Amino acid sequence: MNIWEKESKDPRHRRLAPIGETRWWSKDVAVTKVFGSFGKPDNALYVDVLHTLSAIQHGQTINATARVNARGYITQLLRYETILTAQIFLRIFQVTSPVSKYLQKSGMDILTAHRMIVAAETQLKDMTRDFEKVKTAAATFVQWANNQTEEQSEETELEVEAALPQKRGRKKKTMPGEMSKDEAVTDAETSYKIDVHNQIMDTVTGSMHQRFLKNGTLYADLALLDPKRFSQVTSYAGGFPEAALQELSKCLLPFDDRATVAKLQSELISLAGQWNRLKTSVFEEYTTKTTEAGPEDAEYEAEMVYKKCSSCKDCPLCCYRILKQYNLLTDAYHIIGLAYRFLLTLSVTQVACERSFSTLKFIKNRLRSSLSQQNLESFMLMATQPDVLKMLDSDQIIDGVAEKSELLQKLLIQ
Repeated sequence: MNIWEKESKDPRHRRLAPIGETRWWSKDVAVTKVFGSFGKPDNALYVDVLHTLSAIQHGQTINATARVNARGYITQLLRYETILTAQIFLRIFQVTSPVSKYLQKSGMDILTAHRMIVAAETQLKDMTRDFEKVKTAAATFVQWANNQTEEQSEETELEVEAALPQKRGRKKKTMPGEMSKDEAVTDAETSYKIDVHNQIMDTVTGSMHQRFLKNGTLYADLALLDPKRFSQVTSYAGGFPEAALQELSKCLLPFDDRATVAKLQSELISLAGQWNRLKTSVFEEYTTKTTEAGPEDAEYEAEMVYKKCSSCKDCPLCCYRILKQYNLLTDAYHIIGLAYRFLLTLSVTQVACERSFSTLKFIKNRLRSSLSQQNLESFMLMATQPDVLKMLDSDQIIDGVAEKSELLQKLLIQ
């Protein structure tokens, strides 16, 4: 029996979205479907979820475990603390989701992405201690939810809490002669603001700064490798800014001791000046391996796909392919070619690394928790690089395994 379709008043019977573990936008979709937008719950499925869980709880034909779980979910959803927490994250997602989607966009400009992250961090910092707007949004949601619940069923016992329950304060023990006058926070709202709201906001802003903003200079250097900015590079023929390409040079020096700042600057200026001639290449399309986001309710967040891409001749990948085609990576533009390889292998330019973590969960599950590191790496390579695995000759693999022992040789070859 499909209880959701029976109880839901939503004409489309929208499904709840799973919360992805790697992408912020997937969390946004999941929370928004249940709680609506920040301070605007009109399209939320919250009331439908409550009535569906209530039907499961009171269903006589449903097993006891499901009924107990439904009762627990209802209790948690009706708590005012749950509503407040949901509104906090909805407010955060208003800022982070557009940035998250842009970071996964093909043809993303690194410098633009960095500027968006800086702006997002500034917005989040401005709201780190603004708890009043969260309370207002929560009050609006509670009023809407209770009104909707009463309209759908006058006999319902479901009612969303409108305030945090007050907790009994514990008296702090003092030693003889101790003059401590520290007062514990007894107000539930103040306690929630300090322990939950402020902690969440500080964690989000701190994480963004740690992951992205400390590498701002490197992003600016990598942005100069984009052919769209070659006109800006040619204007530096008289001399680059003092800090230009220094961070990129530090990253490349471990691979080639010739990757100095001066060498990078000279090769980049030369390439920018020759680009209009070089890009008149004969190849018009190529095959690329990328990830493609699935539907909102899909089990996996993204799928690895092969695409035929038209050569735009105006992106770092096209630039690297043209240099490779004309055999310019060996001598003429060796260092700048190394810089392009560094750029194209960074995880910031693709989301394949996120797919690897999803694959890891299936390989190293609770039944394979004792896998050795060597075997785990082998299984991961086979799972994430199936195209390479298919190219291997089965006979060679069998011969290699057979050489391990005489018994295997008898079983596999003879």
